[in-house]
Amino acid sequence: MKDKTLIVITGPTASGKSALAVDVAKRLGTEIISADSRQVFKGIPIVTAVPTEEERGGVRHHLLEMLELEEYYSASEFEEDALGILHEIFGDKDVAVVCGGSMMYVDALCNGIDELPTVPADIRRELTEEWEREGDEWLLSELSRVDPVHFERVDRKNMKRVFHAVEICRTAGRAYSSLLTGERRERPFRIIKVCLEGDREKLFGRINRRVEMMMDAGLEEEARSVEGRRGLNSLNTVGLKEMFAWFDGKMTKEEAVARIQKNTRVYAKKQITWHKRDSGMVRLDLSLPTEDNARRILEMLGH
Repeated sequence: MKDKTLIVITGPTASGKSALAVDVAKRLGTEIISADSRQVFKGIPIVTAVPTEEERGGVRHHLLEMLELEEYYSASEFEEDALGILHEIFGDKDVAVVCGGSMMYVDALCNGIDELPTVPADIRRELTEEWEREGDEWLLSELSRVDPVHFERVDRKNMKRVFHAVEICRTAGRAYSSLLTGERRERPFRIIKVCLEGDREKLFGRINRRVEMMMDAGLEEEARSVEGRRGLNSLNTVGLKEMFAWFDGKMTKEEAVARIQKNTRVYAKKQITWHKRDSGMVRLDLSLPTEDNARRILEMLGH
C-alpha cells in the first residue's frame, strides 16, 4: 500500500474539521473515518457534534454512533478498527480521510499504540464503584500506590486518564508505565497530517456559538434522556456534566451554558498544545474558506 495516502484532518473543537474533511473526500471520491472518542456512541449526537446526514454531504463516514453507551472503547481498539477500514478503502481507492480531534486516537492510528490488556467488565465495574464511593483523592492515591512512575507523569486533573491507568494495573497485575514502550510503528501508506488553527478569539467565538446552537438543537432533552445513566464513562464529557449539575440544582441553566462554553474552550487549549508537539503536521488557517484549505490539501497530494 506504499502508493496509498491517508489524509488526517485534525484541530481543536469547532475549528471546521468536519466540513473540510467532507469537502476533501468529495473532491477525491473517498470515505471518512471519524477519530472522535465520543462520536462512536449512540444516543448523544448533539453533545458530541456528530455530523448530520446533510453535513456529511453524501460521503460515507465510518465509526460514528456504532456503540451503546454501556460499551467500552479505547485508542487501541480504534487503531485496530481504523486500520481494518483503511484496508477496505484502499482496496479500490488511493486516498482515505481521517477526521477528528481525539488526540490519542490520531496518534494511535498514525504511530501505533502499545498493546494493553482488555479490561474485564467486573474489574471496571468494581473500580467504578470504589471510585464513586471513595472519591477522586482515593483514586489518585491508588494510582500512586500501584504505579508511582505513571503517577508522576499523568495529568492529575484528568480523572479519566487516572482511572484508565489504575484499571490497566489491576488487569495486567503490573504497573501501567511498564507496558508503555513508546515505539513508533511504520505504516504501509503515506500519511499527510493537517491541523486547523488560527486566531484564538475567533475560535473561542465559534465555540460559544456552537454551544448556543446545541442548546437550540435540544441538548437539554438529550441530557435528560441519559441522566439516569450518568455514571457511565461514555457520558463523562463536557456538555453533559454541566447539564447534570443544572438538573441537580447546583447551578442555573445560564450558568450551565456558560460553564460548557468555558470548559470547551479549556479543552480546545489542550488540543492546541498537543498538536504543537507534532512537527510533522501542516498548519492551515481555520479562518480561511473551507474550499481554500481543501485545495491546499489537494496540492499536497500533487493534484
